[in-house]
Amino acid sequence: MKESFVGHMHGQSPQSPQPIPGVDAVVAVGSGKGGVGKTTLSVNLALSLARLGHKVGLLDADVYGPNVPLMLGASATPKIMVDNMIEPPERYGVKLISAGFLNPGDSPLVWRGPMLHQIIAEFIQRVQWGKLDYLIVDLPPGTGDVAISLVQTVPLTGAVVVTTPSDVSLQDGRKAIEMFRQVKVDIIGIIENMGSFQCPHCHHEIDIFSKGGGQRTAAQFGVPFLGSIELDPEIRKGGDTGNPVVLAGEDSDHAKSLYAFTRKVIERVGDLKATSETVISIE
Repeated sequence: MKESFVGHMHGQSPQSPQPIPGVDAVVAVGSGKGGVGKTTLSVNLALSLARLGHKVGLLDADVYGPNVPLMLGASATPKIMVDNMIEPPERYGVKLISAGFLNPGDSPLVWRGPMLHQIIAEFIQRVQWGKLDYLIVDLPPGTGDVAISLVQTVPLTGAVVVTTPSDVSLQDGRKAIEMFRQVKVDIIGIIENMGSFQCPHCHHEIDIFSKGGGQRTAAQFGVPFLGSIELDPEIRKGGDTGNPVVLAGEDSDHAKSLYAFTRKVIERVGDLKATSETVISIE
C-alpha cells in the first residue's frame, strides 16, 4: 500500500479545496501541543457519533504519531480497488484510514512538506468514504504543514481545539485557535481534557493540571466551551486496549462527559452549517 501511495506523489501541484462527495461535515481535531489527549478525543468522538446513529469516518492525519489503529484495535489493511481507489477498513462501525497502515510498527515516516501535503490529498481524494455524516480528522499537534495541507485540500466545517487546563497547554492552544482563524476555519469550540481526577479511595477531586483554563480561554477568544473531560484511568485503558470507553454506552460513568462533548459538537456543527447555507443563499 505504501508503494501505491508514493508512486502517485510526485509532480502534482496543489489544487483548490474540493468538497468530498457524500460527506456532509469535515471536523478537524487539533491542538497546539502534544500530550493533551487529542487522538483519544478524536477516537471517542468518532465512535460516540457512530453510537448515536451517524455515519462516520476517521482520518488519522497525525503522520508522525499515527495512534488511531492501536486505539481502535484495528489491524485490517486497506484494500486497493481496480479503479485505484482505496477501500477503508471499518472498526466499530467507523471507516478509518491512517498513516499507521502505511508504516506499521515502530519505524517513523520521515517526510518533508510536499510529501505530507500529498498524503493528506491521497487520504481524502482516493479513499472511498461513501456517504458520511461526519469525517473526523485527527491532526498532528502544532500549526505546521499537515494542518495547512488539509485546509488547502478540503473545505472544513470547523475545528475542535483540545487543551488541558494548564497554562503551558493553554498557551499553545491559543496559537492553534489563531492558526485556524488565519486560514479561515471556524472554531467549533474548545474541549478541556484531563480536567480533574477523582481519587478512587476518598473520592476527593484533585486538579492535577489546574482547573477551568479551557473555559476561561474560550471566553477570552469568544468561542464555545465544549466541556471538560476528567482524567480517568479507564479512558486511558480503553485507548491502550483498543476498546474506547464510549463503547460502554452513554450511561457509563466513564463515558458520560465524552458523550456530552459529542452532543455539543453535533449542535455546533449544525449551527455552522445553517449559517453557511444562509450566507450562500444571500449571496
